[in-house]
Amino acid sequence: MSVALVTGPAPSRLAPHEVQVWLAHLDRGAAMVDRLVGVLSEDERERAGRFHFRRDAMRWIVARGTLRGILAAYLQTEPAAVAFSYSEKGKPTLAERLGRDDLQFSVSHSADLAAFALAVEAPVGVDVERLRDVDDMEGVAERTFSARECTALRDLPRRLRSEGFFNCWTRKEAYVKALGAGLSYPLERFSVSIAPGAPARLESVEDAPAHVRTWTMEALPLRTGFAGAVAVGRPGVRVRCQRWGEMR
Repeated sequence: MSVALVTGPAPSRLAPHEVQVWLAHLDRGAAMVDRLVGVLSEDERERAGRFHFRRDAMRWIVARGTLRGILAAYLQTEPAAVAFSYSEKGKPTLAERLGRDDLQFSVSHSADLAAFALAVEAPVGVDVERLRDVDDMEGVAERTFSARECTALRDLPRRLRSEGFFNCWTRKEAYVKALGAGLSYPLERFSVSIAPGAPARLESVEDAPAHVRTWTMEALPLRTGFAGAVAVGRPGVRVRCQRWGEMR
């Protein structure tokens, strides 16, 4: 199943067998950043103030404000009214008082790109990464990927290895984020496809073999220079990828 990028309507409702992924550009003007600061909570504003570089702070503000805007549209409320709770592993969920424990979401951002994935009644995870040079790529893979993935990476032509590495990285991160397990999950105990141009999929999961059949994984149609994936704990899910606001 391929995922197309479309310019869609504002969020409204989600069907159980659908995941909606919204892509947003994070480098926005000062006026937009100031407006989004106004919808953040006090602790979110304090967190933004702890960034060392102004650009990083501005991008985080846009990402968080955009998340609030997207969730508010689904909840039919104001962005400032959205509230979060956090698991022991740091996974954010909607606060109980909002009455929507069926609405699951995941967020990822890299450089100037953010992705927001939403699903109902199923765990969901999303990850995006800017392609870049990685020092000792094979060594990082040996410490992080499964033996099956390391072999697949070495078998790729050298010109495709960076893309294959980040395909693997984002697919594994999307799955782990959906599980809500955080960085403690043993990444070498499951495998994903990595070959550029091949479908994204779970290939094996030692701790939960049935997930190969019962989970959906899709690559995201991102612009050149980025890799991304979404994973959801339900089979046969339709993934709809859309732009949020103005994107370059």
